[in-house]
Amino acid sequence: MDGFTAAAALLPPALRRAAESLPPEDRARCEELRLRRGREATALVDGKEYGLGTGPVTEGHMRAVAEAATGASLHAAGEQLRQGYLAAPGGVRVGLCGEAVMGPAGLEGLRELSGMAIRVPRAVEGCADGIWDALTAGGFVSTVICAPPGGGKTTLLRELVRRLSWEGLRVAVADERGEIAGARNGEPGFDLGPRTDVMTGLGKAQAVGMLVRTMDPQVVAMDEIGGPADAQALRRAAGCGVALLATAHGERGCRDGQTVRDLIGAEVFRRRVWVERRDGRRRYTVERALCG
Repeated sequence: MDGFTAAAALLPPALRRAAESLPPEDRARCEELRLRRGREATALVDGKEYGLGTGPVTEGHMRAVAEAATGASLHAAGEQLRQGYLAAPGGVRVGLCGEAVMGPAGLEGLRELSGMAIRVPRAVEGCADGIWDALTAGGFVSTVICAPPGGGKTTLLRELVRRLSWEGLRVAVADERGEIAGARNGEPGFDLGPRTDVMTGLGKAQAVGMLVRTMDPQVVAMDEIGGPADAQALRRAAGCGVALLATAHGERGCRDGQTVRDLIGAEVFRRRVWVERRDGRRRYTVERALCG
C-alpha cells in the first residue's frame, strides 16, 4: 500500500472518496490530508492546500479517523494523545489539534478535536543520489538533516538509512512514532535495508541508549531531535563510536535551535544537509556542520 492510500484509508467513506478522486499526479505529490471541524477537507500538494469539495468536517468524521488510526483502541493511545498525535498503520502520523486537558502533571490529552493533519509517508528511492558522494566521501560521519516542518526530512532520512544499510553498515533506528519504518507486526512497511534494526513505541532518548547497548550498531538514526534528553542520548552514542543520522527543524539563513547548535558546537555532528523547496521541488545541500 502506498503512502497516500494508507493515509486516505483512515478517512470515513465520503471523505475517502473525495481524496481518492484527486488526479493521479496530485495524489503522487500530496503531503497531507487536512481536516478542520466545520470546514471543507483539504489536501496539501506541493505546499499549497486545495479543497476536496466535501461538506463541513464533523466531530463524527474526526472520531472515525481516530478510531481507524488506533485500530478502535483509542483508549490505549494515551501517551500519543498527550503528545498531540496518533501513529497509524503504514507510517502515517495524524497530528491533532483541539482543547487541551490539563492535570496535576501537565497536559493529559486532547478533547473536542478541532483539526487533524494526516501526514502522507513516502519512500522516494533515489532522492539522495545527488548528495550521496558528498555524504560518504571518506566514510559516513554523523549528519543532521535540517528543514522546516513538512520539508521532507523524514523522507530523506528513510532513504539514507536504506542506502547505508545496503552498503553494509549496521543501522539502528529509534522510531518513536513509527513514521520512519512504517512497521506493522514487527515488519517494516518501507525498505530500510537488510542490516537495519528498528525500535518503535519508545521515547527516542531511551531507544537510542537501548539500541547502542543491545544491537551493536554502526549508525543510529532518529527523527526530530527534541530537547536535552535527546541531545544527551546522542552525545553518549557518539562517545561510543557510533555515527549518527538525525533530523531537526531548521531553515537556512535562520538561527538554529539551541539543541542543534550545542551538538554541532560539540562536534557531535560533522555534516549538515539543508532541505529546501524550490520551484515545487526539494533541493538538498551538504555542508560541513559549523556552529552559527
